[in-house]
Amino acid sequence: MINSILYYVVWSPNPSIFSGFDRLRWYSLLFAMGFIISQQFMIHFFKKEGHDENLVDKLTIYMVLATIIGARLGHVLFYEPERYLSNPIDILKVWEGGLASHGAAISILIALWLYARRTPGQSYLWVVDRIVIVVALTGALIRFGNLMNSEIGGKATGTDSGFVFARETEEILNTMKLPITSIKAYKPLDRQAELTGTGRVPVNFDIEIEKGSFDEANLKSVLERDVKYALTRFNSSKKYMAEDPETPLNLEIRDQGDHYLAVIKTFGQAKYPTQIYESLTYLLIFILLFLGWKKYKSEIPEGLYLGLFLISVFGMRFVWEFFKENQVDFEDSLTFNMGQALSIPLVVIGFGLIFYSLNNKRKQSIKN
Repeated sequence: MINSILYYVVWSPNPSIFSGFDRLRWYSLLFAMGFIISQQFMIHFFKKEGHDENLVDKLTIYMVLATIIGARLGHVLFYEPERYLSNPIDILKVWEGGLASHGAAISILIALWLYARRTPGQSYLWVVDRIVIVVALTGALIRFGNLMNSEIGGKATGTDSGFVFARETEEILNTMKLPITSIKAYKPLDRQAELTGTGRVPVNFDIEIEKGSFDEANLKSVLERDVKYALTRFNSSKKYMAEDPETPLNLEIRDQGDHYLAVIKTFGQAKYPTQIYESLTYLLIFILLFLGWKKYKSEIPEGLYLGLFLISVFGMRFVWEFFKENQVDFEDSLTFNMGQALSIPLVVIGFGLIFYSLNNKRKQSIKN
């Protein structure tokens, strides 16, 4: 039982919160929750430090627009400029995916500068030092949303521990020209003897099919051809699954009365669940920053929290990128991928801000 828990997980949640209603997705909900919860924290910060809490509504508008616009343009410019600049209308198709946290970070810093210029009584660094606390929390929720979308996953672990991301393969199988009523990927508990310690791990797919005009022999012939093709010829299947293209498909068909149940016994690639690593990292950073603010509040030197945020968030982002798959092909030829290359200057700026804030506090102490 313990080994069953410690070994791999077959991950294939429906990204939609309600089955059959694809417009409301976990990612969208968690993204929105990040801003809603963050707004309440900012109201709390403003109240405790004697600022007008009504300004939070204005600040939220700046934050929402900066995050969405910056994250989208960041992906466009940093990862796929040729694709989007040749088809600019595609930049607006945010629902197709493609957001970059580095772009969001840069855009937020610019937006907060504009906010501070138009808001008397609040310095730029004071505002940013409070914003980064809730940005860490929002980042944790967004990365959990990525997990629910089965996206931005990690490299193969090379061991029998990790996540097998099976959602895309389920979607491919569902395109077969058969009266399919359901497809479910899962970890078979009766195939542990097939574990080899290499990261190629057993995965089963249960496919329920209406009988219609199919007899069992015809259905088997169709499944052997189409399922094998789906598991071995599609890029996403090659990325997440490990079906041997040279061996016959391991298929069992069971007559369930009003429908057939096809059990496909195949293999998947165990991957690092880097979405979880990042989400927990950002949550921990949020907790530490919040506890520090709760204890010191106005004693925090301006710029210190922004510096700590940049170092911790993008320093850990640099580390986790070693375990993540590259988002676009050109990164394969780079010593450090784009996420790491963009993190380095932000970490350097973070150290500069910490030096500036502590040195500035020391000078003020001497004057006093």
